Amino acid sequence: MTHLSALVIAFKTLALVFGGLITYFATKAYRRTGSPALRALAVGFGFVTLGAMLAGAADQFIMGTDDRTVALAIESLLTTVGFGVILYSLYAD
Repeated sequence: MTHLSALVIAFKTLALVFGGLITYFATKAYRRTGSPALRALAVGFGFVTLGAMLAGAADQFIMGTDDRTVALAIESLLTTVGFGVILYSLYAD
């Protein structure tokens, strides 16, 4: 493992922790208030966090070192969906 790989793993881990915490607190706020916007916010951050987790896992455990395009596509898809839901949450009543 190169130093760059260790750095990527560290950043992916931090993204997973921070994304998980944001999702947790948004879900907690939704349960307290019942706001559909907070529910959508939690779901959006959940997708972004899930994308980071699945891409990191695919990159480290499933994919060979030659083809990381699938891991990048998974992360990009889930990040795009997550940000779309987050954008919706900003306009939901």
